[in-house]
Amino acid sequence: MSADLESRLLRLQVDGRLPSVVGARVRDGVVVDEAGVGADPETAYRVGSITKTFTAVLVLQLRDAGRLSLADPVGSHLPGTPYGEISIADLLGHTGGLQSEPAGPWWERSEGGSFADLQAANDGTGAVAPPGSWFHYSNLGYALLGEVVARAHGTTWWSSVVDRLLSPLGMERTTYAPVTPHAPGYSVEHFTGRLTPEPHTDTGAMAPAGQAWSTVGDLARWSRVLAGRRPDVLAPGTAAEMATERSGSGYGLGLRLVDVAGRPWCGHTGSMPGFLASLFVDPERADATIVLSNATTGLACEAVPTALTSEPAPAPPSSPWHPTTHVPSEALGAVGLWFWGNTAIEHRWHDGGLEQRHLQGGAQGSRFEVHDGLLVGVRGYHRGEVLTVHPTHLECASFIHTRVPYDPGAPIPGR
Repeated sequence: MSADLESRLLRLQVDGRLPSVVGARVRDGVVVDEAGVGADPETAYRVGSITKTFTAVLVLQLRDAGRLSLADPVGSHLPGTPYGEISIADLLGHTGGLQSEPAGPWWERSEGGSFADLQAANDGTGAVAPPGSWFHYSNLGYALLGEVVARAHGTTWWSSVVDRLLSPLGMERTTYAPVTPHAPGYSVEHFTGRLTPEPHTDTGAMAPAGQAWSTVGDLARWSRVLAGRRPDVLAPGTAAEMATERSGSGYGLGLRLVDVAGRPWCGHTGSMPGFLASLFVDPERADATIVLSNATTGLACEAVPTALTSEPAPAPPSSPWHPTTHVPSEALGAVGLWFWGNTAIEHRWHDGGLEQRHLQGGAQGSRFEVHDGLLVGVRGYHRGEVLTVHPTHLECASFIHTRVPYDPGAPIPGR
């Protein structure tokens, strides 16, 4: 375990209020160093849209085998499907003009149905632009691509992933559903820091867009494919084609493109309820960075390569962030969004105290802690003063905070 990497992950964990985070730095598919905060690096996490890179590689394999063309309209492979005029290339690069999400229940939090169900619910009227107009990220598009793969191989999309990608690469910890040891998915309550469990759904026909679970070790192996170092899985020229930007979108064919210290890296981010993920590789050097976490928000996934490789390293926090297990009754009525006049201020319970933060600019205000049943200022302008919670407002010295803005020139609420 690298002390430097652990320090960088700790910075991400504290800044993002992440229940746990694991990460690795990789060279040519081999983990150079790995670390974790709140979890072991062998833990599996849901990797969200990193799954799209599996789907994209399967499609490019079919192209390289002469079984389809990127110029083909998807309808030539999925007869009768809505959006059938959109090309395979436009689906891969999110330039097909499809809506971002499918119609119906929120797919990321709902048990998914069959492709026939998905097709019936999406009749083509949700398009946001004509094909080829501009980049518009579409999860629905990758459901269509997954079905193209399934029909081409006469099996399921996931069986194709296992047979043609995972097995040749020895990625035994990459699975469709969670397998122990795995991280549970959580969202972090914004104002209290308490954890809320997120569902681990089977997304059905939407699975090619974000279903998979994996580990840093398995994704290290996958990074060699994206770097063009596994010609038995993907031709090096095809890997380079995937990493070529299309229409100034910051996206290639199934890959996001980022700049890291002046060098082009490619890979993908991942987001599903309860999970965030980042995998990026320098195609020329085959250096890669991987970070996995079990929070719905809090990690800037595209910034991970810089966060793990920049010099000098950021100053580490003194200790990890710990989720809140209890908010004292004296403070419960004070958490949330408040207004001092028209100034919006959030009150967040954090690390055993109530902290103020101005929404305009993010400046820190005072911090209060419970002493002898009172919320007493321990830092900032209100140090030593008592914050009193009333049914309709908060009061500290002459400062009045209300749930909705008030005119400072009018009679003060609560007075």
